[in-house]
Amino acid sequence: MKAMGSFNTSFRQGFILVGFSDFPQLELIFSVLISIFYSLTLFGNSAIIILSQLDARLQTPMYFFLCHLSFLDLCYTTSIVPQLLINLQGYDRTISYGGCVAQLFLFLALASTESVLLVVMAFDRYAAVCRPLHYTTIMHPLLCLSLAIASWVGGFMNSLIQTSLMMVMPICGHQLNHFFCEMPILLKLACENTEETEAKMFVTRVVFLIFPVTLILGSYANIAQAVLKTKSMAGCKKALGTCGSHLVVVSMFYGAAIYTYLQPKGSYSESKGKFVALFYIIITPMLNPLIYTLRNKDVKRALWRVLGRGTDSG
Repeated sequence: MKAMGSFNTSFRQGFILVGFSDFPQLELIFSVLISIFYSLTLFGNSAIIILSQLDARLQTPMYFFLCHLSFLDLCYTTSIVPQLLINLQGYDRTISYGGCVAQLFLFLALASTESVLLVVMAFDRYAAVCRPLHYTTIMHPLLCLSLAIASWVGGFMNSLIQTSLMMVMPICGHQLNHFFCEMPILLKLACENTEETEAKMFVTRVVFLIFPVTLILGSYANIAQAVLKTKSMAGCKKALGTCGSHLVVVSMFYGAAIYTYLQPKGSYSESKGKFVALFYIIITPMLNPLIYTLRNKDVKRALWRVLGRGTDSG
């Protein structure tokens, strides 16, 4: 019979992370692929941050926020992947109580910060396309810094609320059918009726998922309207290029997050959840640098200039 207790007082010996042990034939493949994807994530996001700092032409609001996005991707991927790789090797499938709480808090904080930051980036694109003559006035460096700080503070406050509520829930068992301490898996281990607490947590998740999506869609509705009115094909193409990249990132991030965090606890599939988590922890952070830079001439020119192969006329 499983012991019962609250998350903050029981199971201090830790939890067992099942990971992909129910797919033993795939563990080696996953280990190799995840190592490659993680290396690409580190390289791509670090390159964006370094380029933006070295090239003065990339020190604009768009790249300022993109640097924050890259840093977030680096941090929350790193908060999960090393543990996952150890898990896949089968050396140690356990995580301490403190490690689980820290991982849960840090992951929720960074993911929530990214959710807010994507709204800020949509506002930046709205100002650039719909208010081009006033863009430099609107997106003043002080405002950009304030918006970035607000994103971080909001994300960490949301995580503090979610983690605090999670820690007072009564938990049965110490086996987590996942590769990291994710909220839906921990909720499935709740021993008693926790509907009231879960309702509070659900409200905060709606605020950090549905509300941002609504704001982003509203921004892009105005952008689309402005683009349709423009008579410049070059300007239209440039607007669609930069905004299209952001929309792809938004679709991937929020699609996976809404699937994971806004479906009823009873209908959450642990097996599917693990593969969806792989997507937003491994694939999305790896693709973000490619999505933003693959067709971006400014970044390509900055890269050649940093390497000493370009010219000012680019």
